[in-house]
Amino acid sequence: TGSTGRVACLLSGGIDSPVSSARIMRRGADALFIHFHSYPHTSIASQDKVRALAERIIPPGRSARLYMVPFAGTQNRIITECPSRLRVILYRRYMVRAAEAIARKEDALALVTGDSLGQVASQTLENLHTIDSVATMPILRPLVGMHKAEIIEDARRMGSFDTSIEPHDDCCSFLMPPKPATRSTPEQLEAAEKSLDTEKEVLELVEAASIETIRGRLD
Repeated sequence: TGSTGRVACLLSGGIDSPVSSARIMRRGADALFIHFHSYPHTSIASQDKVRALAERIIPPGRSARLYMVPFAGTQNRIITECPSRLRVILYRRYMVRAAEAIARKEDALALVTGDSLGQVASQTLENLHTIDSVATMPILRPLVGMHKAEIIEDARRMGSFDTSIEPHDDCCSFLMPPKPATRSTPEQLEAAEKSLDTEKEVLELVEAASIETIRGRLD
């Protein structure tokens, strides 16, 4: 553990991101975890799930830091100011920016996500390119070429599947637009973000984050 450097894993509470985090940790990476939530617009269920999933991922007897980032304020401004079809891509771009700021504080060298190519609208190649264009450090996607059935098999094997499928409100599904864009360009998103104070948004997200220490389960 830790032999290949430190990474910041974005953990959503779904099936994919715990498997992605576990895979990168099995390659020797030391990890911290970042969870974006929409409380009070959504319940605290996703936060409870992420704690349980982190306990499952972290090696027994070891601990890791978990950042809980309140994202509802940024989402509200995106919903009010920006085109609805670009909403989820905008969410993801601001998550990347804030996660990078946290990663730099923690001396992490890369972000890790559970993206799988083409699985949902925000994970088309065009949209991943648009999201990545705001990044200044590598974004690692261990599951990018995997089929959903393979990811589920991994989740069952590591014991995270039953927790991941418990119902919860995901922050990216909060006020999901009826027709999310499946193709986008960085230029389109830059134009959409002109009404937002990006530097202020990211600073507020990082400053509002709470930090917990999670220990790996011994069972």
